[in-house]
Amino acid sequence: MSNSALAAARNFIEHEKQFHLGFLPTEQSSPLTKNLDKEFARGSIYGVANLQSVDRNVLAMARKIFASAEFAKLVAAGEKVIRSGGKVVFSGCGATGRLSILLECMYRDCCANTPELAQYRNNVFSIMTGGDYALVRSVEFFEDYQSFGRQQVKELDMTDRDMLVAITEGGETSSVLGTVFEALDRGCQTFLMFNNPADLLAEHLERSRQAICDERVCVLDLYCGPMALAGSTRMQATTSEQLIAGAALESIVLKLLGNALPDYARLFETLLDDLESPAARQGIADYIDFEANCYKNKGLLTYFADDYLLDIFTDTTERSPTFMLPPFRKYDDKVSPRPWTFVKNPLRTTDEVWSHGMNRELRCLDWSTDLYLAMGAPEKVLTNPPLIQARELKKFLVGSEDIADRISGGCDAAVLVTLSTGRTNAELKTVMQDIQKQLPCSKHLSIGCSCGDFAVPCKLEHSPLEIMSHMAVKLVLNTASTGIMAVLGRVTGNWMSYVDVSNKKLIDRATRLISEIGEMDYEKACIMLFEAIEELAESTAASDERVSTVQYVLNKIKKQQ
Repeated sequence: MSNSALAAARNFIEHEKQFHLGFLPTEQSSPLTKNLDKEFARGSIYGVANLQSVDRNVLAMARKIFASAEFAKLVAAGEKVIRSGGKVVFSGCGATGRLSILLECMYRDCCANTPELAQYRNNVFSIMTGGDYALVRSVEFFEDYQSFGRQQVKELDMTDRDMLVAITEGGETSSVLGTVFEALDRGCQTFLMFNNPADLLAEHLERSRQAICDERVCVLDLYCGPMALAGSTRMQATTSEQLIAGAALESIVLKLLGNALPDYARLFETLLDDLESPAARQGIADYIDFEANCYKNKGLLTYFADDYLLDIFTDTTERSPTFMLPPFRKYDDKVSPRPWTFVKNPLRTTDEVWSHGMNRELRCLDWSTDLYLAMGAPEKVLTNPPLIQARELKKFLVGSEDIADRISGGCDAAVLVTLSTGRTNAELKTVMQDIQKQLPCSKHLSIGCSCGDFAVPCKLEHSPLEIMSHMAVKLVLNTASTGIMAVLGRVTGNWMSYVDVSNKKLIDRATRLISEIGEMDYEKACIMLFEAIEELAESTAASDERVSTVQYVLNKIKKQQ
């Protein structure tokens, strides 16, 4: 073992204890899905049912939160801020950052199509750690720095007229808590949502305690137990946050319109019932087998959609760090491996996709080296600042441009995704006829009705922000993408054993995975992990698909036995 790998491991063990998060329920294994890999081995429909069982925990939590004084305060404060001309700002990182962008865009789309709301169209904003660029490709290590979150609040010029709704699945993400502390310093009303017991966070993590125990912060504790896939907070944690934050934002809209509020808990329960029906489960299971077979046969898969494109981006982007898949690549990148999955809108150019989908200018980061230095960024960022500006985001050709890069010669496929509440379904089906001629396989995934090659029937009632339609896309795609990876052997028990190590939280998670599966103590597992990180960095070319560090270590352990 090299001295540098040993020193890095020792430093993480001894000096990064704030990122040792195994005590948090969101990082632990759910007893409901402990045999998830075996359930999918029995058949995908059994695995789907197993995954869905954990979503019921969200419903139990939601009933309590919707009836709480904190939720009522959030809605009342949001309405008052918007009526007075202030900003409601959602902030998050990773899955919750993409949720924050989605919430803003849902609101702006509603205002653009509702004349009575036109005057309020520029009153809701989002902060995504890493900026809009991180919607389609994760920005490594940004979540580890409070200063980065503080800077993004500064750039929005938040004042005491404004309100921050910070969303962090675990309740401990440094960049998101940075937005909380900066908002408080600026006199903003501040709300904080998370998915672990508040008292547990306050007891163990100083940065969380400072936010939770500040009397100026209104806390919404959405704790609903461990995730269906251990540590994968993109699942039930973000589902609960999307439901609560989305319902709060739509409630604000309804109040602005003078309309009555629906029973969101009942609507969510109805959606869960529908998705657990035999027909819906079969549709999801059949789709899982189809997409997994595409990858088994060396194919690339491309989703095509319009109205719900941002929702699909969220799921596909998060597959990369969760399951160690090649991330989206830019059109001028001919070296990196092509992503297994990509997303395109065949009705609009890439520029139009962003202008139409966002209903605003792109909000990407263009920070200087001096600013990174002032914010305490690591040396590797100072020497090689990330290319995350708007011009770089537009290099991902997510519009109607040529699909040549999605043709590999394997079992390539196009998948049209529509919802019964979609406004452009007819146009999508027409333009897909030309795309189908270029690929060996084309299928239609339909959510909300019984048509298509893979139908997931469920009742989707119209509402200003189409809350339940967006929830349906999330639940279906989260279940499908997790199931696909389980079928492909990238899940062990209910652990994502192909996890990336792109930030300190994931380093800790990978260490715990090696410790549990390899049957060794945390310290030894951590040392082996850092040794593997160094070995893989030296042996992997830019054109190679990234190797799972966890699997690399586990295979080494097997050889030594």
